[in-house]
Amino acid sequence: MLILALALALRVFPSSGFVPLTENLLGNIRSLILPAVTLAVGLAAVLVRVTRSAMIEVLQRDFVRFLHAKGLRERLVIYKHALRNASIPIITVVGLQFGYLLGGAVIVEEVFSLPGVGRLIVSATLERNYPVVQASVLVVAFMFIMVNLATDVLYAVLNPRIREG
Repeated sequence: MLILALALALRVFPSSGFVPLTENLLGNIRSLILPAVTLAVGLAAVLVRVTRSAMIEVLQRDFVRFLHAKGLRERLVIYKHALRNASIPIITVVGLQFGYLLGGAVIVEEVFSLPGVGRLIVSATLERNYPVVQASVLVVAFMFIMVNLATDVLYAVLNPRIREG
């Protein structure tokens, strides 16, 4: 639908293809906007819902009422104290969504004719080049494991009680 609306009807963005960064900076950005929006829209909706519910839960806790009674500004209470406490479920969802992002990138790269690991996997599968498919899947799996490790480390940074346990 984005290709039909923004690329074919309005001619705002190119419908497919890739312009390398070294050739044209503006062309590179224009060729990556539609694929990025395609990947981000669905995942952003889930992230916004989780962030909203986590913030509602944290803002109803006693320590937030105490901070308000102490006279701290609303912005300070929300951004410094409440958001930090609500960030654990948010980070969990972001870590899990990274897997969906990798899987979606395979399809998006093929639809928008972008060079990348996803397109390599599709072309190697069609050519029955199994060593390339195995190596590509291994690289994608390694990236997913590294993101999960970074998620766990970020838990410990944000919540000192996790470090002690």
